[in-house]
Amino acid sequence: MKITPIHAGHLKLDGGAMHGIVPKTLWSRANPPDADNLCTWAMRCLLVETAGRKILIDTGLGTKQDEKFRSHFQPHGPQDLLSSLREYGVEAGEITDVLLSHLHFDHVGGAVVRRENGDLLPQFPDATYWSNEVHWNWAQQPNSREAASFLPENMLPLQRAGRLRFIDVQRDDLAWLPGIKLRFLYGHTEAMMMPIFERPEDTPLVYAVDLLPSAAHVSMPWVMAYDVRPL
Repeated sequence: MKITPIHAGHLKLDGGAMHGIVPKTLWSRANPPDADNLCTWAMRCLLVETAGRKILIDTGLGTKQDEKFRSHFQPHGPQDLLSSLREYGVEAGEITDVLLSHLHFDHVGGAVVRRENGDLLPQFPDATYWSNEVHWNWAQQPNSREAASFLPENMLPLQRAGRLRFIDVQRDDLAWLPGIKLRFLYGHTEAMMMPIFERPEDTPLVYAVDLLPSAAHVSMPWVMAYDVRPL
């Protein structure tokens, strides 16, 4: 199994929202804000090559949103999802599976592309896109706290194209593919999927998704205000 971080660019989010109850005097040392109190965050995805598959985990923000939307989050930097994949010799048509940890726009936006004629289509035409029915239903009827994070244009085109499949939600870790387990988490959002990569002769690797959005968040009180169940 080969695991490669894929950089999908940067965005900016409110520093207070990202650090919850932690005082700015503390969090600003770890994640310095700009003059508008916005902190810069990398959107890192994973490319997993195993058993004849090229699996992409999460897709970043994408490029199809209008300028008004983008002005709120200021995506920037030289990296984007497709060019980062090409750096490792992988084209969009080679991706066999896209695992969507959850359907917030900064994780699923790159799953769908807007063509020149306006059509919204899967970015990876030959891939199977994986979500789970519990989280999918949650995203289709969002609570007012999360509604702005779930955008129909990021999700429904995958379903219309017949490229979407659901993973069975379980209480315990699910053996998804050989060497890859999924853990279902309910703090950041409903049934977020966290991949765990088993390595028989070494410590497992975990893609923490938004359980831990930065190294500073390893500390227990550092919990985002975006989380639906912070405790």
